[in-house]
Amino acid sequence: MAWFTIPVENLLCRCLCVFITAWLTLLIVFIIVPAVLGISFGIRRLYMRTLLKIFEWATSRMEIGAKEKNQQLYKPYSNGIIAKKPPTSLQQELQELRGSARCPHSEPQFEMADIFFFCRRGVESILDDEVTKRFSSQELDSWNLLTRSNYNFRHISLRLTVIWGLGVLVRYGVLLPLRVTLAVTGIGLLVALTTLLGFLPNRELRFYLSEKIHLMCHRICVRALTAIITYHNRENKPKNGGICVSNHTTPIDVIILANDGFYSMVGQVHGGLMGMMQRAMVKSSPHIWFERSEVKDRHLVAKRLSDHVADKTKQPILIFPEGTCINNTSVMMFKKGSFEIACTVYPVAIKYDPRFGDAFWNSSKFGMVYYLLRMMSSWAVVCSVWYLPPMNREEGEDAVQFANRVKAAIAEQGGMVDLIWDGGLKRAKVKDVFKEEQQKLYSKVLLAVNKHRCLSAQ
Repeated sequence: MAWFTIPVENLLCRCLCVFITAWLTLLIVFIIVPAVLGISFGIRRLYMRTLLKIFEWATSRMEIGAKEKNQQLYKPYSNGIIAKKPPTSLQQELQELRGSARCPHSEPQFEMADIFFFCRRGVESILDDEVTKRFSSQELDSWNLLTRSNYNFRHISLRLTVIWGLGVLVRYGVLLPLRVTLAVTGIGLLVALTTLLGFLPNRELRFYLSEKIHLMCHRICVRALTAIITYHNRENKPKNGGICVSNHTTPIDVIILANDGFYSMVGQVHGGLMGMMQRAMVKSSPHIWFERSEVKDRHLVAKRLSDHVADKTKQPILIFPEGTCINNTSVMMFKKGSFEIACTVYPVAIKYDPRFGDAFWNSSKFGMVYYLLRMMSSWAVVCSVWYLPPMNREEGEDAVQFANRVKAAIAEQGGMVDLIWDGGLKRAKVKDVFKEEQQKLYSKVLLAVNKHRCLSAQ
């Protein structure tokens, strides 16, 4: 049998060598080299247009299948679970419930009708409040042929099931191995090269090479996610000596922005894969990592930020003032720290297209590696980036007002909801001060009613 097994082994070795050669050629010639040079062949945008046509066909098939079975094609996303009235003040709503009171009272008086107001508001908040739903994945109007969709639409028709099965094979059998290889290449080069740069004594040369290496590695990582990014208003790109602020959906935000420019980053210290990258990057560039729970770190960060922006030779600082990841449907409260520094602020709005994959990172549910695998097994990362005109603090404007003005501009440009709530509510309980504020408002209503009745009695 030796004469039979030797040719088979040789054939297998040859096939394996051909496969590895083709794989490396595809990676190096068509992906890594164009990424390093910043060249695009337009393949990703063609891929995106093809996916959109498939999604349209799948949606029409679902509608036809639902009609044939006399079923309603339920779309999970809606503007609200319950019908809400236009927002009105506490006093106006209570007056509507109480109606016209004829009997004057000498002291503030609670009325039974007030209970209905607080009960209704409480039930509305439990069913569909505007804060906690920002900490979970955004719902879609239709199925995007991903296994992780909320509703099991693939059984509506046989053809749809076949397309879904082919999609699984393409995503996990072709795209995922290719993307993992690219991600390992990009992250490995970033960690290795930035660590080596840390040993260079010449500061100017180290910063120059660091910029080139960061751009190169982030461009490779963008290919690893099949990211299709549209940048708008590049004339407003952040400049040296300024601070770039953006809404925050995912750690990938950093890659999206660093693909088009070089930034010094400010952020929370992490462990695991992200922590390893942070420790390597800080050796070659003036990044600022801090521990949010340490008070002394906050003062140190503020001083380092001021020193950084004062040096016009250093690259702009990238900050996500929300302090946590939000699901890209809203922009939540900006921390005022980065707006207290006397420098130009460059707002940037990032909006992801959820049809191609869920970019939101729920850090309380997924670790970084698992999240990246989810992203790399999705169809693609499609997003738009808007560079807004630079903004400066106006005369008589405090840091909080300035932060709210910048936040409103980002929310408006990205088509997101502008919320006053703190993103820290993802992990922390509501502070007692908010409850006390509602109690004070109700007390003012009681006092106002009492005053009105006393005047009517006179």
